[in-house]
Amino acid sequence: MEGRGGSPTLSCLVVSCAEVEAPPCAAPGRPPTFRFPGAPHLRIPSFRTAGQTPVKPFVPAGPVSLPITDPVLIVAIAGAIFLLTPLLMRRIRAPGLVGIIIAGAIVGPHGLNLLARDQTIVLLGTVGLLYLMFMAGTEIDLHGFKRYRNRSVIFGALTFLIPQLTGTAVFLLLLGFSWPAAILVGSMFASHTLVSYPIAMRYGIAKNRAVTTAVGGTIITDTAALLVLAVVAASTRGALDAAFWVQLAVFLAMYASLVWFGLPSLGRWFFRRVKAGGISEYLFVFTALFAGAYLAEVAGIEAIVGAFFVGLALNRLIPEQGLLNNRIHFVGEAIFIPFFLLSVGMLVDVRVLAADLRVWQVMLGMTVTVVGTKWLAARISERMFGYSREEGWTMFGLSVPQAAATLAATLIGVEVGLFDDAVLNGSVMMILVTCVLGPSVVERFGRVVALQEEQRPYDPAEAPQRILVPMAKPATAEALMNLALLIREPDSSEPVYLLTVVPEDEDRAGQFVATAEKMLSHAVSYAAGADVPVVPLTRVDHNFANGIARGMAESRASTVIIGWDGNRTTRRGIFGSVLDQLLEQTRQQVLVTKIGHPLNTTKRIVLVIPQGADHVPGFLESMRTIKRMANRLGSVIQGYAVDTPDHIYRAHLDAVKPEAPTTLSRVSGWGEAVDRLSGELRPDDLVVVLSARRGSIAWAPALERLPGWLADLVPESFIMMYPSEVKPSMGRHPREEALPRGLAPERILLHLPARPYREILHDLLATEFHGDPETMESVEAAVARSLHAFTPEVHPGVIVPHAPLPHLDRTLVFLGTSREGIDVPGTTEPARLIFVVLTPEDRPQEHLDRMAEIVRFTSDPDRVQSLLEAETTGDLEPHELND
Repeated sequence: MEGRGGSPTLSCLVVSCAEVEAPPCAAPGRPPTFRFPGAPHLRIPSFRTAGQTPVKPFVPAGPVSLPITDPVLIVAIAGAIFLLTPLLMRRIRAPGLVGIIIAGAIVGPHGLNLLARDQTIVLLGTVGLLYLMFMAGTEIDLHGFKRYRNRSVIFGALTFLIPQLTGTAVFLLLLGFSWPAAILVGSMFASHTLVSYPIAMRYGIAKNRAVTTAVGGTIITDTAALLVLAVVAASTRGALDAAFWVQLAVFLAMYASLVWFGLPSLGRWFFRRVKAGGISEYLFVFTALFAGAYLAEVAGIEAIVGAFFVGLALNRLIPEQGLLNNRIHFVGEAIFIPFFLLSVGMLVDVRVLAADLRVWQVMLGMTVTVVGTKWLAARISERMFGYSREEGWTMFGLSVPQAAATLAATLIGVEVGLFDDAVLNGSVMMILVTCVLGPSVVERFGRVVALQEEQRPYDPAEAPQRILVPMAKPATAEALMNLALLIREPDSSEPVYLLTVVPEDEDRAGQFVATAEKMLSHAVSYAAGADVPVVPLTRVDHNFANGIARGMAESRASTVIIGWDGNRTTRRGIFGSVLDQLLEQTRQQVLVTKIGHPLNTTKRIVLVIPQGADHVPGFLESMRTIKRMANRLGSVIQGYAVDTPDHIYRAHLDAVKPEAPTTLSRVSGWGEAVDRLSGELRPDDLVVVLSARRGSIAWAPALERLPGWLADLVPESFIMMYPSEVKPSMGRHPREEALPRGLAPERILLHLPARPYREILHDLLATEFHGDPETMESVEAAVARSLHAFTPEVHPGVIVPHAPLPHLDRTLVFLGTSREGIDVPGTTEPARLIFVVLTPEDRPQEHLDRMAEIVRFTSDPDRVQSLLEAETTGDLEPHELND
């Protein structure tokens, strides 16, 4: 297939091996090439070393014919790679997608030669690449992109121009490339592929300002880089004339109009009129993706840019938490994207590094240039936009991987005669290095960014508490029921659901059901004594975890209490096959218990809280459950915060009812936590570990080893509590009881002198917008207009200037205190407290809520006086800020 201007696109690789014609010999001094019928202009050189000796793939001796050609076995091997390599990478703390790339290099034609990079692999790899770009378009926050469109344009320009100009200069002046070849190499560096983006999605930072800026910049840099590719390819064929530019501009305009305006209208019509179910919706999106990618090639740009545009166009039609979005991610992340990573790995031939010194020169030149220039672009953007260091590194990790456009540019450069084998092999090695580096950087710094994000915790008032108790052994039934009654909300009208799962066995099904019903009847009688309604459930399923998950869905359970005997049924995992599968299949709050003593004899609850636990959506509900247990047992809570200042969690615990005596202390790392537990636990203690599912912000490897260790250490009772990971639509933060959300210590100025109020306003706003003069000016003007429009005094001596702004993505609150007082026109007395509230323009209710919080807070004279007497912002923590 040809793109515009006769330049071949990436899809030119999708050919049958039978269609390739190899010439009988090659001209002296030139490597042999392979010709494709129907495309005589396209010649792909074979991989060679400088000495013109072909690099032959390693073929192990034996009767097995390699590479494998059986399609069933090929799919089986690929599936095993997709399954096992991410598991192996987790053990060495590396991103799973890196393992698939490395596995592709091992099993590919330049490794063990188990699989050939044939038509099937190339096809599925191309589909995976387009799918990845499409998913990036659907995940981008369009509201955030509009707010940060200027930043995306600036970052896109920087991450395009710096690598383009630097790469051109390095390869022109230092490595002796021709002008067209050097420019094309520079365009390879300028583009990037969002290989690291799935990690950002997993950490929940896809809508972070830095991630939105980086993904938005992809539109700019990839489009520009691929246009450079098209221009250079056309120039080598002498087609760079006026007709070329006119055709390019017209086709691009037509394509953009069709996709941006026509596709959303068609999608809305389809989703409203066609009621054929979820499969039809997915197929509509799937068809739109590849039709849009093909039309992009017709318009003269690469298919990857078209896939990204289609994702943007359908963004609003694919709800983030909807079933359709879930299906899109499932298919892409399970099948298509892994095939793309596998196909990239198959291009790697590490042996050429030992055979050709020029490959080393090209590879090092490429790798150092692309890493250095991409880092510089991210660093400059970080400083310009006032992003944190971690956000800057995340932008770098997202923009440094090279794969799609780089591979396309390399192959087309070879086809038109600008690149030799050294550039081809060096490019592939550079792709491998950057595809390993980028995900590793995002894996490290993306987690920090997620921890720094302001989270809205779970609000337990949004849904009724429904407790489900799966039962498997009569001996533990009463202990589980006791715990369920202990954490059940007072005055709740919801029943407790008791569930048994019996195996699907035709011969013994009746016997199993009878035994289960006998156990349930005993538990029902036990609960009746406490005047608690109970609903018994029995499910028949060959898989116990599936049966429990089905019972949870049918009863709409919010909390599951399940017993564990302390023995693991598998060598790997946390508890064993059933419980591990249940944790993977569910997102509700789960309490895995080992109850060894009567709970009513518990004198102390020993609570262990990992770092980042307060960023899990169900954190507050879990805290409330623990305090309800302590309150009803008459126990005290002794808490250990791992690698986190204890006052942060103390504020959460103090804000949650009911009351229970609580002490907290910080421990440095899990080693110290284990030592403290070993030395301080008593037989009447109940250990509660606030655990986390793998992949969540609070997860740590020690949490998977802790249950087995506790089973040996604690002879009596412990609970591994997994908070809910269901994201709510609304919630309240403990800090809301003191000062409004959005107020941070860096936006507080204390003891301001008596100066004109406009100067005070400028100083307050500068704490946030000092690095963006244009935004600073517009925000200051908006707040000043609100001051002139009406008097912002809410209490004598307290003013609250405020303004809704279109470019904000979160609420910002500023605070200034002045013992001398600031004269503000229209106020009854000089202002001693100045709050400034800035909210997103599209969130009027949030604006009113912040104003109401400030009015409530400043109505207490003691709190006002405590703010005025504070000497530093540290004096406000935790008492005022987290009261």
